[in-house]
Amino acid sequence: MRLPILGLRGRVILAFGLGATTITAAFAVLTYVLAQNYLVEQRQRSSLRQAYTDATLVRDQLETNGVGAADAIAKLAPPTSTSIVLYWQGDWYASSLEAGRDAVPTQIRRLVADGKVVTQRVDQDGDTPELVIGLPLPAVDAELYEISTMEQLDETLAVLGTVLIVGAVVAALGGVALGIWASRSVIQPLDRVAATAAQIAAGQLGSRLPATRDPGLATIVGSFNSMAETLQQRLQRDARLAADVSHELRSPLTTLMAAVEVMNKRREELPPRSQEALGLVTEELGRFERLMRNLLDLARADAGLDPADTEQLPLTELVRHTLSNTGRSAALLNVTTSEPTIVRGDRARLDRVLTNLLDNADRHGGGATAVTVSTTADRVLVDVDDDGPGVAEADRERIFERFATGVARYSSSGTGLGLALATETVGAHGGTIWCTTPPSGNGARFTFALPRSAS
Repeated sequence: MRLPILGLRGRVILAFGLGATTITAAFAVLTYVLAQNYLVEQRQRSSLRQAYTDATLVRDQLETNGVGAADAIAKLAPPTSTSIVLYWQGDWYASSLEAGRDAVPTQIRRLVADGKVVTQRVDQDGDTPELVIGLPLPAVDAELYEISTMEQLDETLAVLGTVLIVGAVVAALGGVALGIWASRSVIQPLDRVAATAAQIAAGQLGSRLPATRDPGLATIVGSFNSMAETLQQRLQRDARLAADVSHELRSPLTTLMAAVEVMNKRREELPPRSQEALGLVTEELGRFERLMRNLLDLARADAGLDPADTEQLPLTELVRHTLSNTGRSAALLNVTTSEPTIVRGDRARLDRVLTNLLDNADRHGGGATAVTVSTTADRVLVDVDDDGPGVAEADRERIFERFATGVARYSSSGTGLGLALATETVGAHGGTIWCTTPPSGNGARFTFALPRSAS
């Protein structure tokens, strides 16, 4: 199974979380170990001091005539958590019924019998741990054992461990929260760059990153804005050049078309070969005129969509108006929705988009067979169907490129700019355009979708 690759934000959060967990866990373990060693050592020292004190008292009592071992133990009055066991003159005596010879491990008894002082923690049969201290009393030939329960100390360590674990978990969660905050701080500038780049790609060439006082980001912001400024200037120069060239060519083109028109009026007076040549010139001039018009429209599209030119448009009515203006039958229109088809856009440009799609159907698909208007939750869609040879799936994106002639349906009679202009215009309106096959399976379907606007 392949593990998912974490993004930058996930890596930042993971780094903070693991860092906080590692540090707090190490701190908790170290604190617990040090606290445990200190508390156990302090307990052993205090118990050992008390055992020496009790041993002195027991020795003095046993050296006194008439005092027995039981009386000597009774005068010690040990706390309830401590039991005293005394071995004297071959007999065992204890301060409680639960304690006795069996309460002292054999190994400890042997060491004390050899004259050694023993302090040892004992865990017997899973019971509460105990601290056993054994002291030899050679002056009275006796052995004194004090057995103290470690339950209270273990409870204290358990509480300390719980507190440290909870603290480590809280610190880890705090590290994750800090990582989330830090990741947002790191990602936010990148999000701004991505958003601005998307705006520029959508045609808003004047979009720029806001100025920042952060010295670490100032260089990036400056470089990005400089790049965007250079790109805008270059595109504007290219668009201006195309517009200027197209405009300058219109005058000689108009003169040529007028001259050809005059010749066409006297076409019957020309020899057959001259008539054929005149027909070719007329056709090419018509194509040239369409090319100039499309270049001018593309130049305006590259300049961006002016919000002042937009208005609320009922797309159904616009389609009906375009069909009428281009001399096509209103019967082609098919409205499959009862919802309003209001969009916001430039009437002339959207009319040009539909006209280009209809002309494309005439030129390459035998004419439009249906123009369908439908809606989704947030978009209005217009489908233009034809009954031509269709468009190969491999060419369905390429046909929207500029000068993509002779690609999809093996015809080069167009200018190669109609679909590109439609793409630019629809994109400037926040929409999309694509090509598919109609449900009938014959021909091609060109669809453009625009965001729905409040009616």
